[in-house]
Amino acid sequence: MMFVYCLIADRPLTAATAVLLFLWQTHFFHRTFIYPFTLRGGKPVPLVTVVMAILFYLANTYVQGRWLFTLSPKNMYISAWLADPRFLFGTLLFIIGYIINRHSDCILRSLRKPGESGYKIPRGGLYTYVSCPNYLGEIIIWAGWSLATWSLAGVYFFIWTLANLVPRARAHHYWYKTTFSDYPPERKILFPFMW
Repeated sequence: MMFVYCLIADRPLTAATAVLLFLWQTHFFHRTFIYPFTLRGGKPVPLVTVVMAILFYLANTYVQGRWLFTLSPKNMYISAWLADPRFLFGTLLFIIGYIINRHSDCILRSLRKPGESGYKIPRGGLYTYVSCPNYLGEIIIWAGWSLATWSLAGVYFFIWTLANLVPRARAHHYWYKTTFSDYPPERKILFPFMW
């Protein structure tokens, strides 16, 4: 849908909006067409969860896409934006978060061999420091997005991500601690060395 909003926009695509579009499309192409097919475990996802996710992402993509291609100030995402520290640092954060998220997901996938069931303690990467580095990566992605777009639309998605993932990370952490007696006691919930 983000690409559709780009196509129907009344403004020409700029280098800055092209980079932002590329970041968005890369993340969601992976999240939609690659990630689900790499999951192991076989637990069915409730239909209501799938429907709610689709509705949220349709609404969110509308907000983000309309901001980028229609509602933002016409002189905001011109070529000078590519050199703006907010754009540069935000894009760097997005990429770092993406790498953290993908690497953490790979560690989780490798815990079970094909046909295996049951749970194990993830180890390596940022799992050395936190219980949910995959969530940390996702949070960093959308912090970067909000900075790179310098928009309330981006801040909205970042806050939504926090509201969704922080409680889930806390629940995961306590589940690990109660399930595994040998769970690393120094491991934090979500933010290394802090919480």
